[in-house]
Amino acid sequence: MGDAAPNAGRSLALTTPIEDVPGVSARQAGAFRALGLPSVAHLLYHLPHRHEREEAEATIGELVPDHVVSARGEVLSTRVSGRPGKRRFEAALVDDTGRLDLVWFNQAYLHNRIKPGDRLRIQGKSRRSARGGMQVANPRWTLIHEDRTEPAPVEARLRPVYPASEELPSWVIEKAVGGILDEALALIEDHLPEPLRLEREVPTLREAYRMMHRPEHEDEAREARRRLVYDELLLLQLGVQMKRAHHRRVLHAPELPWSEAIDEHVRARIPVALTEGQDSVVGEIVEDLGTALPANRLIQGDVGSGKTAVALYAMLLAVAARHQAAMMAPTELLAEQHYASITRMLEGSNVRLELLSGSMAAPERESVLARLEAGEIDIVVGTHALLTESVRFASLAVAVIDEQHRFGVHQRARLREKAADPDSMPHTLVMTATPIPRTLSLTVFGDLDVSTLRGMPPGRGEIHTRAIEGVRAGEVYDFVRERVEHGEQAYIVVPAVDSEPGSKGGEGGSLKDVRSMVRRLEAGPLEGRRVAGIHGRLKRATREHIMARFRAGLIDVLVATTVIEVGVDVPNATVMVIEHAERFGLAQLHQLRGRVGRGARAGVCVLVTDEPTDDGRARIDAMLATNDGFVLAERDFELRGPGELFGARQSGAAPFRLAEFPRDMDLLLMARRDAIAWIERSPTLDREEERLTRARLMKLHGASLGIVDVA
Repeated sequence: MGDAAPNAGRSLALTTPIEDVPGVSARQAGAFRALGLPSVAHLLYHLPHRHEREEAEATIGELVPDHVVSARGEVLSTRVSGRPGKRRFEAALVDDTGRLDLVWFNQAYLHNRIKPGDRLRIQGKSRRSARGGMQVANPRWTLIHEDRTEPAPVEARLRPVYPASEELPSWVIEKAVGGILDEALALIEDHLPEPLRLEREVPTLREAYRMMHRPEHEDEAREARRRLVYDELLLLQLGVQMKRAHHRRVLHAPELPWSEAIDEHVRARIPVALTEGQDSVVGEIVEDLGTALPANRLIQGDVGSGKTAVALYAMLLAVAARHQAAMMAPTELLAEQHYASITRMLEGSNVRLELLSGSMAAPERESVLARLEAGEIDIVVGTHALLTESVRFASLAVAVIDEQHRFGVHQRARLREKAADPDSMPHTLVMTATPIPRTLSLTVFGDLDVSTLRGMPPGRGEIHTRAIEGVRAGEVYDFVRERVEHGEQAYIVVPAVDSEPGSKGGEGGSLKDVRSMVRRLEAGPLEGRRVAGIHGRLKRATREHIMARFRAGLIDVLVATTVIEVGVDVPNATVMVIEHAERFGLAQLHQLRGRVGRGARAGVCVLVTDEPTDDGRARIDAMLATNDGFVLAERDFELRGPGELFGARQSGAAPFRLAEFPRDMDLLLMARRDAIAWIERSPTLDREEERLTRARLMKLHGASLGIVDVA
């Protein structure tokens, strides 16, 4: 530590650079910065991810395996072993009661630092060695010099274990935190009002950080974590509720009247009778759209539950009131599918429907834009092209966003800005076929009212799921041929458009791709059958032509990428084969499976796997266990966590730092209740005593939740 640059004579601040922290060397400062710890504040907020019981110093004979132990003794012998690049230094430590084997991996240089006859004090995790004795790997060690008084024995304690790196081990972080903790804690201000803190029986923020970094016992660590998790959830909930209150207080939307005559007229345009589940959700939508409060509703339903028909009902309410409606989809193929299905539903009506996409020819696009602005189009279906500045509506009353998790908060806000009046916004309906776990519905999508569409339209076939190893794929394609020869159709999903030499998996060491798969099937197991490929790189007209032919039964087998994941509805398609299934997410696998079983005949989904990882195997097992999208959504949440699931980052909520679900569900519900009550009292947190709470909220979630302009 000779190159340390102590912060001598300077008072500590939360902004003090890491290189000015006492005891941090210039070399270590770079490692701290690489780990995202450039200052005292970052160091203080870098919390241990667990605490280990460090036993009091004991004699070697008293040591037990699988504990963090402390001991001292004399080095009996040393040696360096292993091959170049994997060398290790070993030492035998002895006292009057026994022998302890020490090993340091990739630290052969210690041969010059630790010699037989030296006295050492060590700390580390003990385990039983292959020879039956006790061993500690990579222990921390202190050389006890003959000319110094022996250090006092280590007392038992809870040792914090920090997220660390190879260059910056946990003990170095612990030492740096210890050097600034008392002084830094004095700089912490608490943003939680004292009455709420006392009511919730949580410690002060200052004390919570002390107990996380230096707990006196396990109860303190638990108490500190509870306070910090509650803080994390409360600030997010305050942001969600502030945004919701702003919409309800400041903005207004067109009131869309409902009557039995309008209801009868709208239902006449939908070709099938609505299910009980659809009727229930329609009732919630009618209630929303009948007021000037802008609706902000999430419609979640499993694959094939009939969300499009519900969305069309809402859009036709806008048309009946002489307003416009828009539906936005995440891909051109899905927008085209919605446009085609809505066109069929509205056949023979006077509703003026158009498609707007980025790949349209300029003259065609200009014509659509002009008619949209003039109010000559009632419903427009499009992609994110609907968000560009050139798109203007005469009177947009209802905006439907499909597959919510693919759109960010800012994209949703831009669609709402299409209203002519700056204080007006369209009623917004968000649809997802990826059911949202309850936790996420309260957090990431907490500004939305949630409608759950349960049940399936009558006449849907069952779907049976099977998993098979890639080496047996030949059996799968024999089965596909057999079903096709009985007049049915099939999808084959592959992860790539073109072959990717060198990618692991598949034949010849590459992933299966659309183009080579079509050729292989035509020349082999499906010779003589009509096989075609489809993917997102094709031109719109080509995709539409291929899908129209598949829908008409002129193509037997469609080889595709995940462009067919949602929105594709071909009742005669009964077989879905997913190659390299272990590479797809659980929600994606369920979406793909939902493309079959949409007619009266049962569907079959075959998952072809190639050496799945543990996570991949868990996803496959979940698919085999249930067809229920709501159950799978919860399982996906368990496997992937909130930071990744449903594109939570894009949806506007930062991944949780401390909260874990379902363990912290009670704290989430408590934080939500407290946030609702708080925002009801103070919608913008503009009181003087709320200044710090608001500042921390805006720093954490202002931009991602779109509330920076809430005044």
